Amino acid sequence: MLLRFGAANHLSICGRQELSFAASSLKDPQEGLLACKAMPKGAFVPAAVVYGANASGKTNLVDALATMQEMILWSHTRGEPGKGVQRQAFKLDPKYPKTPSQFDIDFTINDVRYHYGFEATDEAFTAEWLYAFPRSYRRKLFERNGDEIDFGRWLRGANSNIARLTRPNSLFLSAAAQNDHEQLSSVYQFFQSMKFTGKISVPGREASSRHMREGIDDRVIDFLESINTGVVGYRKKETQIPEEAQTIGRELRTVLEKLSGSSVEIKQGDEDIFVTIELAHRGQGGEQAYFDLNLESAGTRRLLIVLGQVYHALDEGLPIIVDELDASLHTQACEEILKLFCTRKTNKNGAQLIATTHDTNLMKSSVLRRDQLWFAEKSSEGATEIYPLTDIQTRKGDNLELGYLQGRYGALPSGEPSSSIRDLA
Repeated sequence: MLLRFGAANHLSICGRQELSFAASSLKDPQEGLLACKAMPKGAFVPAAVVYGANASGKTNLVDALATMQEMILWSHTRGEPGKGVQRQAFKLDPKYPKTPSQFDIDFTINDVRYHYGFEATDEAFTAEWLYAFPRSYRRKLFERNGDEIDFGRWLRGANSNIARLTRPNSLFLSAAAQNDHEQLSSVYQFFQSMKFTGKISVPGREASSRHMREGIDDRVIDFLESINTGVVGYRKKETQIPEEAQTIGRELRTVLEKLSGSSVEIKQGDEDIFVTIELAHRGQGGEQAYFDLNLESAGTRRLLIVLGQVYHALDEGLPIIVDELDASLHTQACEEILKLFCTRKTNKNGAQLIATTHDTNLMKSSVLRRDQLWFAEKSSEGATEIYPLTDIQTRKGDNLELGYLQGRYGALPSGEPSSSIRDLA
C-alpha cells in the first residue's frame, strides 16, 4: 500500500512537496477507506485526485513519482559509468541545479511499513536510505552517504559485495535487486508494480496491440456497455499481410543485419498474418457488427488502455497513476472509475489511484471524501505547491465545485473568478 510520497527540486517542484493517502478525521463517508495493519491507528483513502490550472505542475508531481520508479528500476542496468544521473532540477532559481533533488516514499509490504528515499545531483546519488517499521519500531536497513553505505543489523545478504558493485550513478536498491538480494527484492518489486498511464491520444493500432495476446478483460467490455458506448463484445481478426509488405520487411531485416553485423528478428506474430482487435456493436435485429478500433471514439480507445490497467490494479491491490483522467472521457465515465477504487465491493485488495484532472464535476461525487481532493498551484516564482483541500476550512455538504471555481481554494488559471461564476454565488 502506498502511504505517502514526497519530492523536491524536480521540474517545477522546488521546495519539498508531498501527497498523502492518510485519511483525515473529517466525518465524511467511511465506506471506502482502507485499513492498514502496519498503521493500526489510522485509515487511508483509496484515491487521490489532483486539480490545478494548466502548467500548474500536476503532471510534474506524477513525473516525480515516475522518475523515482525509473531510477530504482534502471539506474544500475542502464546507467553508464561516469555519465552521471539523468535528473530534471528546478531551473528558475540558479541555486537549484547545483543542489540535490530528493525523492522519498512510505509504503507497506506484508503489513510492514517502509520508508525509502534518495538524493541525487547531476553527477551522482549522494544519499539513500531505507528503514522498516515492524510493530512501529524503526529498524535501519541501510543508509548511504556519498560512496559510503552503512548497513543495519536487520539487513542480511551480500551487502558489502553489492555495495562494491554500486556505481556513483546507481542506487544501491537497484544494484541489490539486480544481484538477487532476497530481502530487498520485495521492495524493488513494490516499485515495479506501480503502473502509470498518461497517454491522452491512443491510436487504434496501439489500443489493439495492447490486447492481442491476452484479449480484453470481460469487465472492460461490461464497463463500456454500462456507459452506453454501444460496445457489447470483441473479437480478434487475422488479416493476411500483403506480399509487398512482407517483401519490405525482409529487405528491412537484411539492411539492419548488415548495419549491426548480427542476426535481427522482426517480431510480428506469424510471418504473413496480422492480428487486430475489433469491437462488437449490437445492430438492428440483435445482430453484432464489428468495428476496427480506428473507427471507435478517442474515449473508447483510451478506456481500453486505462480500464485494462485499472482492473489489473484492483485484482492485485496495486497503485495506479493516471494523468489527465478526464481526457476524452465523460464525467460519468470518470466517476465510475473512481467508484471502482472507492467501493469495498469492487476494491477488495486495497488498490489505490492517483489521478490528475480538470473535471470539476467530480468534486460533487458522493464517492469522494474531502481529504481525497488535492491542488497544484504555481507561486509567482514559478514553483509548484501541492496542498490538500483539508488545509482549507470547509463544511460537510459544501458545494466544493462552486467553491473551487469561485477561487476559494486557489489552483485556478487566474486569481479572479470569471464574472459568470461570480454571479452564481
